[in-house]
Amino acid sequence: MTKLKRIIVFGASSSRNSINIQLAIYAARQYKIPSVEIFDLNDFEMPIFSVDVEATSGIPEKAHELYFKFGNTDLIIISFTENDGEYIAAFNNIFEWTSRVDSKLFQGKPTLLLATSTGAFGGSSLIEIAKNRFPDQGAAIKGSFYLPNFYQNFDDDFGILNEEYKNQLLDLIKSI
Repeated sequence: MTKLKRIIVFGASSSRNSINIQLAIYAARQYKIPSVEIFDLNDFEMPIFSVDVEATSGIPEKAHELYFKFGNTDLIIISFTENDGEYIAAFNNIFEWTSRVDSKLFQGKPTLLLATSTGAFGGSSLIEIAKNRFPDQGAAIKGSFYLPNFYQNFDDDFGILNEEYKNQLLDLIKSI
């Protein structure tokens, strides 16, 4: 396992009670390091992306802020919320604006992709989309994990309840 000092965590969800942020935080805490910064997408709201808005107003400061934060971390953990097989609009908008700062917005940083949902597929299709897309944006994908049936497999106090899923994630974490 690489010596990590700083991890950035976010659930690619605008829900304040996101099950994806719960999973991302759980994963980050397994590293047992003091500097884990948890992002709330709602803190990075920006106008709907458009080249016209960019031409008149420039790139929002929040996009520059996120780009800077990505550049100053050792690991990025993202847990995706799926909406009709795609990223939610809030995440996609933030992603698009930040890529205007630099198309390699992840700056070569090690990135762990997670997803969960209340259904049997656990956001697995979105993980595949991100695994194919994010390297083009500079993410060094170190692994991925999805947890199906969140409420049957996760507890706020104990984390992942299903031993097979728990061991899959822990093995992945140990490899990074």
